[in-house]
Amino acid sequence: MGTLINRHIAFTLLLGLAVLLAGCGQDQITVPGSDGQPARVTFALDYTPNTNHTGIYVAQQKGWYKEAGLDLRILPYAEGTTTDLLVSSGKADFGISYEESVVLARAAGQDIVSTAAVLPTNTSALVTLKESGLDSPKKLDGKRYAGFGAPFEEPVISTVIKHDGGEGKFKNVTANLYGFEAVKAGEADFVWIFMGWDGVAAERAGLDLNTFYIKEHGVPDYYTPVIITSGKKIREDPETVRRFMEATARGYEWAVEHPDEAADLLIKGAPEGTFTDPEFVKASQRWLSPRYKEGQDKWGTQELEVWTEYPRFMYRTGKVTDASGKAVRQEPDYKSYFTTEFLP
Repeated sequence: MGTLINRHIAFTLLLGLAVLLAGCGQDQITVPGSDGQPARVTFALDYTPNTNHTGIYVAQQKGWYKEAGLDLRILPYAEGTTTDLLVSSGKADFGISYEESVVLARAAGQDIVSTAAVLPTNTSALVTLKESGLDSPKKLDGKRYAGFGAPFEEPVISTVIKHDGGEGKFKNVTANLYGFEAVKAGEADFVWIFMGWDGVAAERAGLDLNTFYIKEHGVPDYYTPVIITSGKKIREDPETVRRFMEATARGYEWAVEHPDEAADLLIKGAPEGTFTDPEFVKASQRWLSPRYKEGQDKWGTQELEVWTEYPRFMYRTGKVTDASGKAVRQEPDYKSYFTTEFLP
Protein backbone atom coordinates (compact mmCIF):
# COMPACT_ATOMS: atom_id res chain seq x y z
CA MET A 1 0.00 0.00 0.00
CA GLY A 2 1.60 3.28 -1.13
CA THR A 3 1.65 6.34 1.12
CA LEU A 4 1.46 9.72 -0.60
CA ILE A 5 3.15 12.86 0.68
CA ASN A 6 -0.14 14.63 1.33
CA ARG A 7 -1.30 11.68 3.44
CA HIS A 8 1.88 11.98 5.52
CA ILE A 9 1.07 15.64 6.13
CA ALA A 10 -2.59 14.93 6.89
CA PHE A 11 -1.69 12.16 9.33
CA THR A 12 0.83 14.38 11.14
CA LEU A 13 -1.75 17.14 11.55
CA LEU A 14 -4.44 14.75 12.73
CA LEU A 15 -2.10 13.04 15.16
CA GLY A 16 -1.01 16.38 16.57
CA LEU A 17 -4.65 17.37 17.00
CA ALA A 18 -5.42 14.05 18.70
CA VAL A 19 -2.61 14.60 21.20
CA LEU A 20 -3.80 18.13 21.86
CA LEU A 21 -7.38 17.02 22.43
CA ALA A 22 -6.25 14.17 24.68
CA GLY A 23 -4.29 16.63 26.76
CA CYS A 24 -7.43 18.75 27.13
CA GLY A 25 -9.48 15.78 28.30
CA GLN A 26 -11.36 15.42 25.00
CA ASP A 27 -12.15 12.19 23.15
CA GLN A 28 -9.40 10.90 20.91
CA ILE A 29 -9.98 11.07 17.18
CA THR A 30 -9.58 8.27 14.68
CA VAL A 31 -7.00 8.56 11.92
CA PRO A 32 -8.83 7.09 8.90
CA GLY A 33 -7.56 5.11 5.96
CA SER A 34 -7.55 6.53 2.46
CA ASP A 35 -11.31 5.95 2.10
CA GLY A 36 -12.18 7.48 5.46
CA GLN A 37 -12.47 4.05 7.08
CA PRO A 38 -9.96 2.31 9.36
CA ALA A 39 -7.21 0.58 7.39
CA ARG A 40 -7.43 -3.20 7.65
CA VAL A 41 -4.29 -4.89 8.97
CA THR A 42 -3.71 -8.56 9.70
CA PHE A 43 -1.70 -10.13 12.50
CA ALA A 44 -0.43 -13.74 12.48
CA LEU A 45 -0.03 -15.68 15.71
CA ASP A 46 2.85 -18.10 16.23
CA TYR A 47 0.70 -20.42 18.30
CA THR A 48 -2.73 -20.54 19.90
CA PRO A 49 -3.46 -17.39 21.97
CA ASN A 50 -1.43 -17.13 25.16
CA THR A 51 0.04 -14.53 27.49
CA ASN A 52 2.86 -13.66 25.09
CA HIS A 53 0.08 -12.14 22.98
CA THR A 54 -1.79 -10.27 25.71
CA GLY A 55 -0.83 -6.73 24.66
CA ILE A 56 -2.32 -7.32 21.21
CA TYR A 57 -5.65 -8.44 22.65
CA VAL A 58 -5.68 -5.64 25.22
CA ALA A 59 -5.20 -3.01 22.53
CA GLN A 60 -7.87 -4.64 20.36
CA GLN A 61 -10.42 -5.00 23.16
CA LYS A 62 -9.76 -1.46 24.40
CA GLY A 63 -10.34 -0.09 20.90
CA TRP A 64 -6.87 1.41 20.63
CA TYR A 65 -6.24 0.07 17.14
CA LYS A 66 -9.46 1.70 15.98
CA GLU A 67 -8.39 4.95 17.62
CA ALA A 68 -5.22 4.67 15.54
CA GLY A 69 -7.27 4.24 12.38
CA LEU A 70 -6.70 0.49 12.10
CA ASP A 71 -9.05 -2.45 11.76
CA LEU A 72 -6.96 -5.29 13.20
CA ARG A 73 -7.76 -8.88 12.23
CA ILE A 74 -5.93 -11.53 14.26
CA LEU A 75 -5.37 -14.55 12.04
CA PRO A 76 -5.80 -17.99 13.63
CA TYR A 77 -2.68 -20.04 14.19
CA ALA A 78 -2.09 -22.29 11.19
CA GLU A 79 0.07 -25.40 11.32
CA GLY A 80 2.18 -26.18 8.28
CA THR A 81 3.47 -22.65 7.79
CA THR A 82 5.39 -20.04 9.77
CA THR A 83 4.60 -16.50 10.80
CA ASP A 84 7.81 -15.41 9.08
CA LEU A 85 6.62 -16.82 5.76
CA LEU A 86 3.13 -15.32 6.10
CA VAL A 87 4.55 -11.86 6.80
CA SER A 88 7.30 -12.09 4.19
CA SER A 89 4.82 -13.13 1.49
CA GLY A 90 2.37 -10.37 2.37
CA LYS A 91 -0.32 -12.74 3.63
CA ALA A 92 -0.07 -11.03 7.02
CA ASP A 93 1.02 -7.48 7.82
CA PHE A 94 2.44 -8.27 11.25
CA GLY A 95 3.07 -11.31 13.40
CA ILE A 96 4.74 -12.98 16.37
CA SER A 97 8.13 -14.60 15.77
CA TYR A 98 11.41 -15.21 17.61
CA GLU A 99 14.93 -13.89 17.20
CA GLU A 100 16.11 -17.35 16.20
CA SER A 101 13.36 -17.62 13.57
CA VAL A 102 14.12 -14.17 12.18
CA VAL A 103 17.77 -15.13 11.66
CA LEU A 104 16.87 -18.36 9.87
CA ALA A 105 14.13 -16.77 7.76
CA ARG A 106 16.30 -13.89 6.59
CA ALA A 107 19.16 -16.23 5.71
CA ALA A 108 16.65 -18.09 3.53
CA GLY A 109 15.72 -14.85 1.77
CA GLN A 110 12.50 -13.99 3.59
CA ASP A 111 11.69 -10.29 3.98
CA ILE A 112 11.04 -9.75 7.69
CA VAL A 113 12.13 -7.19 10.28
CA SER A 114 11.62 -7.24 14.05
CA THR A 115 9.84 -4.11 15.29
CA ALA A 116 9.67 -4.88 19.02
CA ALA A 117 10.75 -7.39 21.63
CA VAL A 118 7.72 -8.74 23.49
CA LEU A 119 10.09 -9.67 26.31
CA PRO A 120 13.49 -8.02 26.84
CA THR A 121 15.13 -11.25 27.96
CA ASN A 122 14.84 -14.98 27.34
CA THR A 123 12.55 -16.65 29.87
CA SER A 124 12.98 -20.21 28.59
CA ALA A 125 14.77 -22.95 30.50
CA LEU A 126 15.67 -26.62 30.57
CA VAL A 127 13.81 -28.36 33.40
CA THR A 128 13.93 -31.67 35.23
CA LEU A 129 11.90 -33.08 38.11
CA LYS A 130 13.37 -32.32 41.53
CA GLU A 131 12.98 -35.97 42.47
CA SER A 132 15.14 -37.04 39.51
CA GLY A 133 18.36 -35.86 41.12
CA LEU A 134 19.30 -34.12 37.85
CA ASP A 135 20.02 -30.89 39.66
CA SER A 136 22.70 -29.42 37.38
CA PRO A 137 23.12 -29.12 33.60
CA LYS A 138 26.19 -31.40 33.50
CA LYS A 139 24.04 -34.24 34.82
CA LEU A 140 21.98 -34.05 31.61
CA ASP A 141 24.81 -35.80 29.74
CA GLY A 142 23.40 -38.95 28.16
CA LYS A 143 19.86 -38.21 29.32
CA ARG A 144 16.65 -38.19 27.25
CA TYR A 145 15.44 -34.86 25.89
CA ALA A 146 11.89 -34.42 24.54
CA GLY A 147 12.65 -32.32 21.49
CA PHE A 148 10.63 -30.20 19.07
CA GLY A 149 12.74 -30.70 15.96
CA ALA A 150 14.15 -27.17 15.81
CA PRO A 151 17.65 -26.89 14.26
CA PHE A 152 19.20 -25.09 17.23
CA GLU A 153 18.05 -27.35 20.03
CA GLU A 154 21.18 -29.50 19.82
CA PRO A 155 23.82 -26.71 19.85
CA VAL A 156 22.02 -24.70 22.55
CA ILE A 157 21.49 -27.65 24.88
CA SER A 158 24.99 -28.95 24.26
CA THR A 159 26.38 -25.51 25.15
CA VAL A 160 24.35 -25.40 28.37
CA ILE A 161 25.69 -28.81 29.43
CA LYS A 162 29.30 -28.04 28.48
CA HIS A 163 29.14 -24.71 30.32
CA ASP A 164 28.53 -26.68 33.52
CA GLY A 165 31.40 -29.08 32.86
CA GLY A 166 29.62 -31.86 30.98
CA GLU A 167 30.42 -33.35 27.57
CA GLY A 168 27.29 -31.92 25.94
CA LYS A 169 25.88 -35.21 24.71
CA PHE A 170 22.24 -36.21 25.16
CA LYS A 171 19.52 -38.36 23.57
CA ASN A 172 16.87 -36.58 21.52
CA VAL A 173 13.64 -38.59 21.85
CA THR A 174 10.11 -38.22 20.50
CA ALA A 175 7.57 -37.99 23.29
CA ASN A 176 3.81 -38.47 23.07
CA LEU A 177 3.22 -35.62 25.51
CA TYR A 178 4.10 -31.93 25.36
CA GLY A 179 6.48 -30.00 27.61
CA PHE A 180 6.87 -30.93 31.25
CA GLU A 181 4.10 -33.52 30.88
CA ALA A 182 6.59 -35.72 28.99
CA VAL A 183 8.98 -35.54 31.93
CA LYS A 184 6.18 -36.10 34.41
CA ALA A 185 5.12 -39.24 32.53
CA GLY A 186 8.67 -40.60 32.40
CA GLU A 187 8.94 -40.31 28.61
CA ALA A 188 11.93 -37.98 28.93
CA ASP A 189 14.39 -36.78 31.54
CA PHE A 190 14.34 -33.11 30.63
CA VAL A 191 12.59 -30.64 28.36
CA TRP A 192 12.89 -27.02 27.21
CA ILE A 193 9.96 -24.82 28.28
CA PHE A 194 8.84 -21.20 28.60
CA MET A 195 8.66 -20.53 32.32
CA GLY A 196 5.82 -18.01 31.99
CA TRP A 197 3.50 -20.66 30.59
CA ASP A 198 4.61 -24.26 31.14
CA GLY A 199 6.58 -23.30 34.25
CA VAL A 200 3.45 -21.77 35.77
CA ALA A 201 1.39 -24.80 34.71
CA ALA A 202 3.89 -27.14 36.38
CA GLU A 203 3.76 -25.14 39.60
CA ARG A 204 -0.04 -25.22 39.61
CA ALA A 205 0.13 -28.98 39.06
CA GLY A 206 2.25 -29.31 42.20
CA LEU A 207 5.46 -30.31 40.40
CA ASP A 208 8.82 -29.24 41.80
CA LEU A 209 11.29 -28.56 39.01
CA ASN A 210 15.01 -27.99 38.66
CA THR A 211 15.29 -24.99 36.36
CA PHE A 212 18.29 -24.13 34.16
CA TYR A 213 17.69 -20.85 32.36
CA ILE A 214 19.26 -20.89 28.90
CA LYS A 215 20.68 -17.37 29.23
CA GLU A 216 22.51 -18.28 32.46
CA HIS A 217 24.49 -21.20 31.04
CA GLY A 218 26.78 -20.05 28.28
CA VAL A 219 24.22 -19.12 25.61
CA PRO A 220 23.87 -15.42 24.70
CA ASP A 221 20.58 -13.88 25.77
CA TYR A 222 18.08 -13.29 22.98
CA TYR A 223 14.60 -11.93 22.30
CA THR A 224 11.81 -14.48 22.31
CA PRO A 225 9.23 -13.64 21.15
CA VAL A 226 9.34 -10.57 18.90
CA ILE A 227 6.85 -8.73 16.71
CA ILE A 228 7.67 -8.66 13.02
CA THR A 229 6.61 -6.97 9.81
CA SER A 230 8.10 -6.98 6.33
CA GLY A 231 10.71 -4.61 4.95
CA LYS A 232 8.27 -3.90 2.12
CA LYS A 233 5.58 -2.83 4.60
CA ILE A 234 8.03 -0.49 6.30
CA ARG A 235 9.09 1.07 3.01
CA GLU A 236 5.66 1.45 1.47
CA ASP A 237 3.40 2.10 4.46
CA PRO A 238 5.46 3.38 7.40
CA GLU A 239 2.57 5.30 8.97
CA THR A 240 0.50 2.15 9.36
CA VAL A 241 3.48 0.43 10.94
CA ARG A 242 3.91 3.36 13.30
CA ARG A 243 0.22 3.45 14.28
CA PHE A 244 0.15 -0.31 14.79
CA MET A 245 3.21 -0.25 17.01
CA GLU A 246 1.95 2.71 19.05
CA ALA A 247 -1.34 0.94 19.81
CA THR A 248 0.46 -2.35 20.50
CA ALA A 249 2.93 -0.73 22.88
CA ARG A 250 0.00 0.87 24.67
CA GLY A 251 -1.55 -2.58 25.12
CA TYR A 252 1.57 -4.13 26.61
CA GLU A 253 2.30 -1.14 28.83
CA TRP A 254 -1.24 -1.37 30.21
CA ALA A 255 -0.84 -5.11 30.80
CA VAL A 256 2.26 -4.42 32.89
CA GLU A 257 0.18 -2.41 35.36
CA HIS A 258 -3.06 -4.45 35.18
CA PRO A 259 -2.21 -8.16 34.92
CA ASP A 260 -5.55 -9.60 36.04
CA GLU A 261 -7.62 -7.26 33.89
CA ALA A 262 -5.27 -7.87 30.96
CA ALA A 263 -5.77 -11.63 31.33
CA ASP A 264 -9.54 -11.08 31.28
CA LEU A 265 -9.23 -9.13 28.02
CA LEU A 266 -7.06 -11.87 26.51
CA ILE A 267 -9.67 -14.48 27.41
CA LYS A 268 -12.48 -12.28 26.08
CA GLY A 269 -10.71 -11.53 22.81
CA ALA A 270 -9.56 -15.07 22.01
CA PRO A 271 -11.89 -17.49 20.20
CA GLU A 272 -14.45 -19.07 22.49
CA GLY A 273 -13.15 -22.20 24.19
CA THR A 274 -9.47 -21.27 23.85
CA PHE A 275 -8.94 -21.20 27.61
CA THR A 276 -10.50 -23.83 29.87
CA ASP A 277 -8.85 -22.53 33.05
CA PRO A 278 -9.10 -18.73 33.44
CA GLU A 279 -7.23 -18.83 36.74
CA PHE A 280 -4.23 -20.40 35.02
CA VAL A 281 -4.25 -17.60 32.45
CA LYS A 282 -4.26 -15.05 35.26
CA ALA A 283 -1.42 -16.83 37.04
CA SER A 284 0.62 -16.83 33.85
CA GLN A 285 -0.16 -13.16 33.30
CA ARG A 286 0.92 -12.24 36.83
CA TRP A 287 4.24 -13.99 36.16
CA LEU A 288 4.75 -12.39 32.75
CA SER A 289 3.40 -8.84 33.12
CA PRO A 290 6.29 -7.48 35.21
CA ARG A 291 8.72 -9.05 32.73
CA TYR A 292 7.33 -7.36 29.60
CA LYS A 293 9.77 -4.50 30.10
CA GLU A 294 11.97 -5.81 32.90
CA GLY A 295 15.00 -3.53 33.23
CA GLN A 296 13.76 -1.25 30.44
CA ASP A 297 12.15 2.19 30.55
CA LYS A 298 9.57 1.21 27.97
CA TRP A 299 8.14 -1.89 26.35
CA GLY A 300 9.55 -3.24 23.10
CA THR A 301 13.13 -2.00 23.31
CA GLN A 302 15.73 -3.88 21.23
CA GLU A 303 19.50 -3.53 21.27
CA LEU A 304 22.11 -4.29 18.63
CA GLU A 305 24.22 -6.32 21.06
CA VAL A 306 21.40 -8.81 21.57
CA TRP A 307 20.77 -8.91 17.82
CA THR A 308 24.47 -9.67 17.29
CA GLU A 309 25.65 -12.08 19.98
CA TYR A 310 23.02 -14.80 19.68
CA PRO A 311 22.78 -14.69 15.87
CA ARG A 312 26.58 -14.91 15.79
CA PHE A 313 26.33 -17.98 18.02
CA MET A 314 23.87 -19.42 15.48
CA TYR A 315 26.08 -18.72 12.48
CA ARG A 316 29.12 -20.27 14.11
CA THR A 317 27.31 -23.60 14.51
CA GLY A 318 27.06 -23.91 10.72
CA LYS A 319 23.32 -24.60 10.96
CA VAL A 320 22.13 -21.32 9.39
CA THR A 321 21.22 -22.14 5.78
CA ASP A 322 20.06 -20.32 2.68
CA ALA A 323 16.95 -21.11 0.62
CA SER A 324 18.73 -24.05 -1.04
CA GLY A 325 19.76 -25.56 2.29
CA LYS A 326 23.42 -24.59 1.94
CA ALA A 327 25.17 -23.42 5.12
CA VAL A 328 25.73 -19.66 5.28
CA ARG A 329 29.09 -18.78 6.76
CA GLN A 330 29.32 -15.03 6.21
CA GLU A 331 27.67 -13.04 8.97
CA PRO A 332 25.06 -10.50 7.85
CA ASP A 333 24.47 -6.88 8.81
CA TYR A 334 22.67 -7.48 12.08
CA LYS A 335 21.42 -3.89 12.21
CA SER A 336 19.07 -4.73 9.35
CA TYR A 337 17.34 -7.45 11.37
CA PHE A 338 15.45 -5.07 13.64
CA THR A 339 14.25 -1.50 14.05
CA THR A 340 13.18 0.63 17.01
CA GLU A 341 11.98 3.44 14.74
CA PHE A 342 8.29 2.75 15.25
CA LEU A 343 8.12 2.46 19.03
CA PRO A 344 6.43 5.42 20.75
